[in-house]
Amino acid sequence: MCVRQRRYRVFAVTAVEGRGAVPVTADQLPALRRRVSGVLITTQILGGLGVATGIALAAVLAKQVSGTESLSGLAPTATVTGTAVLSMPFAALMTARGRRPGLVLGYLVGALGAGVVVLAASIGSFPLLLCGMAGFGAASSANLQSRFAAADLAEPEQRARAISHVVWATTIGAVLGPNIAAPAGRSVSGLGIPAAAGPFLWAGGIFLIAAVVVAVLLRPDPLLTARALAPDEDRSAAARSLRAGFAAVAASPQARLALVTVAVSHTAMVSVMAMTPVELGHHGAGIDLVGLVISGHVAGMYAFSPLMGRLSDRVGRLSGIGLAVGLLACAAFLAGTAGGSHGRIALGLFVLGLGWSAGLVSGSALLTDSVPQPARAPAQGLSDLTMNTSAGIGGAVAGLVVAEASYGWLNLTAACLLIPLAALALLTRSRKIPVSDVPRRVAGRPGR
Repeated sequence: MCVRQRRYRVFAVTAVEGRGAVPVTADQLPALRRRVSGVLITTQILGGLGVATGIALAAVLAKQVSGTESLSGLAPTATVTGTAVLSMPFAALMTARGRRPGLVLGYLVGALGAGVVVLAASIGSFPLLLCGMAGFGAASSANLQSRFAAADLAEPEQRARAISHVVWATTIGAVLGPNIAAPAGRSVSGLGIPAAAGPFLWAGGIFLIAAVVVAVLLRPDPLLTARALAPDEDRSAAARSLRAGFAAVAASPQARLALVTVAVSHTAMVSVMAMTPVELGHHGAGIDLVGLVISGHVAGMYAFSPLMGRLSDRVGRLSGIGLAVGLLACAAFLAGTAGGSHGRIALGLFVLGLGWSAGLVSGSALLTDSVPQPARAPAQGLSDLTMNTSAGIGGAVAGLVVAEASYGWLNLTAACLLIPLAALALLTRSRKIPVSDVPRRVAGRPGR
């Protein structure tokens, strides 16, 4: 039995999970939201710590193993490629079994990939290093999918904030990660492992802890519970298929704008961020300074995400996307014209993180708003596939651009990517295509 109340709340008596049933009532739903949020925040801290610890020196390690700077961009590119390739299998698993199995598998594969990176660095195998980096990207995929898990049970008018709170939690681990890269490297000095590979050894252990936390504590599963709370939706297997997710995105101008937003924001951020440690090294920066600059960048990515979520919920998704375009353009100008100024590069990277945060939160919330509940998990998987595939290509090109031209040209190229996004957002606004329709009706506010 279910009851439909004002404000479009729908409550169900049971939420099927696996072979059992977990009772969920209207009074219990707020506590369930807090529990799910708490677990996701914990795993985001752990996942952010592991990913940032390893990725801070990915380009440096690739340069050491390959012996050439032109291939250094392939290590972060392999990570992004792994994140992209694994997004759809994880989305398919979540669609069929719920969020918990997909997140657990993501962290386990990430831990395995970290181990392969350490092995590859020890024996000097660049192809094996790239394979390990691809597996390492699975943990990034799990972290990205967690933001959608936070939105599963959120009120429609609070989805951006729910997403942003989980994204914010990554701040703690992600800011600490680059700064423990140096001690992690020193800790393996007596084991015959290159110092630049030490952070990956630590990251693998952290991912295993995150997998255990999700497996034990993320109960009941938020996606399965959300389906039970929407009894009027089509529950057939066809409605939850990957094909249904693709069709839902293709049929919605809002969903297409959301996909372009997250893809462009992520590509611009990854391309510039991946080559910044190499650029800093050209101007005499040591590993500790590189860690501080990347920490500032990561703080910009995550620390202000609750502000981005609140803005997106209050002033609309399109305004959030516009803010992202402006910040990313400003970041490209600052970093691209920095020359040998470490401070200007650091400021540019910080603003780059802010732009990424605005784009990811607004785009993710808009995508969730724009597709039916049964098709959300596959549509969200498609979003992560798109954003990471484009970022993987961007990361590969970034190394070549810096090697053949300069870091300044790389930033100019990233800025050019913003032009089609800005045009699409303006077209959506000029045609008055309704964006975030459900939150507008719920909150009783005028159109966004």
